[in-house]
Amino acid sequence: MAETPEPGASTPTGGIIEPRTPKGFRDALPPRALAVERCVEGAREVLHRHGFAPIRTPALEFEEVLTGKGGSESDRQMYRFADPSGRRVGLRFDLTVPLARFVSQHRGTLPFPVSLYQWGTVWRGENTQRGRSREFLQFDFDTLGADSAMADAGIVTVVHEILRRLQAPPFTIRLNSRTLLTNVVRHAGIPEAAVAQVLRVVDKLAKLGHAAVEAELAELGATPEQVKALLAAVEVQGPAGDVVRELQAHGLGSALDDSAQRLLDVSAWVEAAGVPAGACVVDLSIARGLDYYTGMVFETTLNDLPDIGSVCSGGRYDRLTAMFSRDEPVAGVGGSVGIDRLLDGVEALGLATARSTTAYALFAVFDGVPPERYLALAAAARSAGVNAQVYPGVQRLQKQMRFADRAGFGAVVLVGPDELASGVAQVRRLADGATTSAPFDGLPAVLRELQAGEA
Repeated sequence: MAETPEPGASTPTGGIIEPRTPKGFRDALPPRALAVERCVEGAREVLHRHGFAPIRTPALEFEEVLTGKGGSESDRQMYRFADPSGRRVGLRFDLTVPLARFVSQHRGTLPFPVSLYQWGTVWRGENTQRGRSREFLQFDFDTLGADSAMADAGIVTVVHEILRRLQAPPFTIRLNSRTLLTNVVRHAGIPEAAVAQVLRVVDKLAKLGHAAVEAELAELGATPEQVKALLAAVEVQGPAGDVVRELQAHGLGSALDDSAQRLLDVSAWVEAAGVPAGACVVDLSIARGLDYYTGMVFETTLNDLPDIGSVCSGGRYDRLTAMFSRDEPVAGVGGSVGIDRLLDGVEALGLATARSTTAYALFAVFDGVPPERYLALAAAARSAGVNAQVYPGVQRLQKQMRFADRAGFGAVVLVGPDELASGVAQVRRLADGATTSAPFDGLPAVLRELQAGEA
């Protein structure tokens, strides 16, 4: 007896295959794809102003390059397999580990300190939910060869500038020091063997809440007194100076070392670089789930949608290149904009645009007007810097106007038989329905000014 195929399964030869994507993967329709391009262009613009240079690394790395770098969770979520030659390979789960391999491989040709950026797709086989897919876009930027608080502050400053350039909803950058947090964990009396695991659990506090974190800490062997002391400390947040003073008031003065002063320096220097007071706070619960972080770490949350997770995160990783070379490790600090998560947040807040065209002006086509006239007028507009499209064929004007409105054009150029005879076009702005007359030879300038006004 033949088995009934699962819903959406492939049909027999000659049948129709249901068009669908695997769980955690998705297509990007024009509005989303255009938003991605705007994010990439905006981030690139900011990074060029700060002197960052682009690189590219492959999506596929040897399995040994990726495993053991981010921790057991990253290894579990990694997509890995044997390629046609039998070599063990994996899809990158972030862009930082490939960067460390890149820097180690090309160390002799790089002028340290060096600031680099790249963007691309990464893959993690994790449970899908809002803000978490199995395939997503990251835009990374890193400074390598400089173990200094100035480099840390530079990355945080860039984070703020990029998100402002992308017109992100109101956000807060939350800073911490993994070294300082480790000292706090030890001060609570947590056994040394469990410190790394405790850091990973503490990092889940915002997502899982008190009860779940307390239960996980208890499973790791922490006593109720240790859990209480630890959570009381890691929930401290605010301006860096206030946090340090509060830790001292809690009797945690012995946990403060150079890492606390470094946080104070980073916070002060970020503000000196133009980041408004309050845009960055110290949050001792931030640990970051990847094991390669060694110093400052940060996460950025949308103020009106914190549960979607961090839209830009990163930190310092000073020993990662040691896994690829016996040379002295190259100190590194960087950040990563989660483009897909940021756009998911924008959509969830109702701030996304439905625009699906890159053109500003649509030339409507009328019966009785030679097509070459439209093509010539549109070409002149493009030469003047106007993004313009000619409607492909004669249709009722009402249909062409509906198309223009749905696609998100800014204006429709109307040249019918009467306009052709007079040499004067009508330009209808879709935002308010206002109509402007323009002679053919002055049409490009009029469209350019309208386009500039809506940029």
